[in-house]
Amino acid sequence: MIVDCHTHTNYAADDDVSTSEHIEATQTVDICFVLADPDESSEKVNKRLSEYVNKHKEKMVGFAVIEPIKDNVSAKNLTYINKLGLKGTVLYCCRCGFHPTHSRAMRFYESAQQLGLPVFFHNGGSLQPDAILDYAQPYLLDEVARTFPKLKIIIGTMGVPFVEQTLSMVAKHENVYADLTIKPGNVWQTYNIVVAAHERRVMDKLLFGSGFPLSTPGECIETLLGFNMLLADTKLPTVPRGSIQSIIERNSLELLAIKHTGEILKTVKA
Repeated sequence: MIVDCHTHTNYAADDDVSTSEHIEATQTVDICFVLADPDESSEKVNKRLSEYVNKHKEKMVGFAVIEPIKDNVSAKNLTYINKLGLKGTVLYCCRCGFHPTHSRAMRFYESAQQLGLPVFFHNGGSLQPDAILDYAQPYLLDEVARTFPKLKIIIGTMGVPFVEQTLSMVAKHENVYADLTIKPGNVWQTYNIVVAAHERRVMDKLLFGSGFPLSTPGECIETLLGFNMLLADTKLPTVPRGSIQSIIERNSLELLAIKHTGEILKTVKA
């Protein structure tokens, strides 16, 4: 089982090129998570995401975008996410300009925990100039994880640039995971992240992701499996290949308690 827990695409009905490239990239994995972007109203975006992933339901799992400051975050209202066939949620705290522990955000986490919806924090990676970097710090999620211990939390892109905070969070909280989305061309960054996770003994809390379209699952898998060759001519520490392969083959659906049609069908056929 290979699950790519971090992909994006423009699933607009008139954008066949973007979706075809996404579909082609996903052939490398068994299942991929498709994260909605906060470009329009949440309900409109999530409806379009639902239409896209439901066309490829054996291969894709949709994560609905939520803006707690604007959206109705009551559990009763958020049941529409389940009705759309979406299995999780994604927040963009620094991009949308709200603190992760804003009172409305906390009410959202309560609803998400009640409905069994994992929350993906998409706060790392490339940010626009007007994004609030303070809100991207993973340690801010400590209160969230303590208050809602049954809420499944994923810190996207290892919380870059705050990787050490991310490692502390996943080591501290049973319900917090990190998305190991790398940039294959960033050799030194990739090396430091993987070695640091290995030294902190949290490799079992990392989930594989590609960050498509920034990179493809195939490129990321190739880079990770060849990890110990990145700096082969040095005497720097290495990481057991089996530990890295376990991340790639981790069943993120099971860890996040996501029931998925494709996975059910495979179990029945087996």
